[in-house]
Amino acid sequence: MECLVPDPFLCKNFLYPSNTYRMIEQDDFDIHTRLHTIVRGEDEAAMVESVGLALVKLPDVLNRLKPDIMIVHGDRFDALALATSAALMNIRILHIEGGEVSGTIDDSIRHAITKLAHYHVCCTRSAEQHLIAMCEDHDRILLAGCPSYDKLLSAKNKDYMSVIRMWLGEDVKPRDYIVALQHPVTTDIKHSIKMFELTLDALISFNKRTLVLFPNVDAGSKEMVRVMRKKGIEHHPNFRAVKHVPFDQFIQLVAHAGCMIGNSSCGVREVGAFGTPVINLGTRQTGRETGENVLHVRDADTQDKILHALQLQFGKQYPCSKIYGDGNAVPRILKFLKSIDLKEPLQKKFCFPPVKDNISQDIDHILETQSALAVDLGGTNLRVAIVSMKGEIVKKYTQLNPKTYEDRLGLILKMCVEAASEAVNLNCRILGVGISTGGRVNPREGIVLHSTKLIQEWSSVDLRTPISDALHLPVWVDNDGNCAALAERKFGHGKGIENFVTLITGTGIGGGIIHQHELIHGSSFCAAELGHIVVSLDGPECLCGSQGCIEAYASGIALQREAKKLHDEDLLLVEGMSMKNEEVVSAAHLIQAAKLGNAKAESILRTAGTALGLGVVNILHTMNPSLVILSGVLASHYVNAVKDVIHRQALSSVKTVDVVVSNLADPALLGAASLVLDYTTRRIY
Repeated sequence: MECLVPDPFLCKNFLYPSNTYRMIEQDDFDIHTRLHTIVRGEDEAAMVESVGLALVKLPDVLNRLKPDIMIVHGDRFDALALATSAALMNIRILHIEGGEVSGTIDDSIRHAITKLAHYHVCCTRSAEQHLIAMCEDHDRILLAGCPSYDKLLSAKNKDYMSVIRMWLGEDVKPRDYIVALQHPVTTDIKHSIKMFELTLDALISFNKRTLVLFPNVDAGSKEMVRVMRKKGIEHHPNFRAVKHVPFDQFIQLVAHAGCMIGNSSCGVREVGAFGTPVINLGTRQTGRETGENVLHVRDADTQDKILHALQLQFGKQYPCSKIYGDGNAVPRILKFLKSIDLKEPLQKKFCFPPVKDNISQDIDHILETQSALAVDLGGTNLRVAIVSMKGEIVKKYTQLNPKTYEDRLGLILKMCVEAASEAVNLNCRILGVGISTGGRVNPREGIVLHSTKLIQEWSSVDLRTPISDALHLPVWVDNDGNCAALAERKFGHGKGIENFVTLITGTGIGGGIIHQHELIHGSSFCAAELGHIVVSLDGPECLCGSQGCIEAYASGIALQREAKKLHDEDLLLVEGMSMKNEEVVSAAHLIQAAKLGNAKAESILRTAGTALGLGVVNILHTMNPSLVILSGVLASHYVNAVKDVIHRQALSSVKTVDVVVSNLADPALLGAASLVLDYTTRRIY
């Protein structure tokens, strides 16, 4: 197969000067022909003339080369000339980065190339669905990720200080400078020039060292350069104004910047790989998928608004985002190229509505299973699982939970790395890591504030940063009770229910509250500590230090305590039961004794069920949910007792509540996965 990879001299945004061919030669490619097609003028007419000139010159080149496939990248006007020429000359076209949505004339050009192309390589699930909605044949679409991410994710840790010093000065430190890159919006040139002027004013006021890259050559760029010179940016001590930065060096500059500002697609796409804060100005990237590192200033109409955005974003560090790729795009694209049958008919087919319901195909080079890494930190075991978008646990790994912080964190990293590596073999695309753990958690920062007594050395622990840095994946952390509620909302009885409560009945008692479809965390992340609702002023002591909590009556630990008391008094075992000398008395023995007619064991379980039921009544009177879900190993033993207490004790207006036992096999892991699978990355300022 012979492929022509055209390289117009004005490739996507800022990274490519007019001598792009040197970069191609450095990568050991032989350039057959160079075409000079850009008409200078930097206005709308010059763009049209450039396309026309390319259309005049390209037929001769293509006749000589006779390529089997033309690879066209992106959404620039010069790429449209390439695609048009190839389509009219019956040359197969593979388009990279189609299906995306931004906010300028680039959208129209990108979608026009899509209609001309025979094969498509897209970067995100949304882009893939856009292509399908545009009637493209799904069998000819590859969800690969962005090829630039292959280089980005391996580049951050290279020597960067020399690069920073070269471009910004000897006295500049990492995270203490800004990269600014703003282009004209061809559909509203006047406004984009005004916005650029306001941006420069805000940067001057913010008083940080700033690397300003010149805009591209779209219509309006000449006026933007005049604004730079009018404000003396090229001679200002805080600014470095440059026309070109080599790609490898630019990666290091944005990876270690305190902030990036402007309207370049690089900010909303590539920079997310490093978690660098980004301020996206105006409408040029409207519709782009973005990570949580991007703050949008849609109406950048005042200097103060832009300055405030700089104050909010500068110096932050976000989890690295892999919305646009995981570093394995190029191998997928090569595999896709090799699968193309050059003997199949050239005529393109469109798949008109209705769009296929099931867009997932059983062909490994077309689409991998979107999945999450789920981590469950229990008192005894540490578990990691690969969980698919549909809630299927593809593979699960279990180890004993170490007793020390260092050993525990090391094991989490080791198990996650192994699972992520195995995911490739299982054809799973890992979108992120979700962690379910006991104790009080700050989910915004990914920090375990303090844990239960069952997990030692687990207070003030930042889980997000080390795991995100090691795996280059976004990481979410939450309390195990909250995760159980999220699991029910996505995969269980709570699906589609606006208001419900989940109660976990296991070693301890926990839970989560969904109100108006959203999880409630509370002002200090202490909401839904349902096990510590007090149901008796003089009840047994709880592990929390209080008395009469639900957990002191109905948890596995409480039942084990009562079972030991009976056993010590020789009142536990009845006919049909036996225990080995070394066997530890547990809650299971108490339940078995009750089933075999032990009256004292029955009384203990009845009291535990009543305590849990009273707690549920308090929840009904406080939150008024329409559904209560009992989860955990003890749920089936308590459900009837809880219903009975509700019938006897609750107000008539809440007695109609449904009380059900969870049908989820593993709510902790599914809840951790749902943290990833349900997360919304868009932020609007």
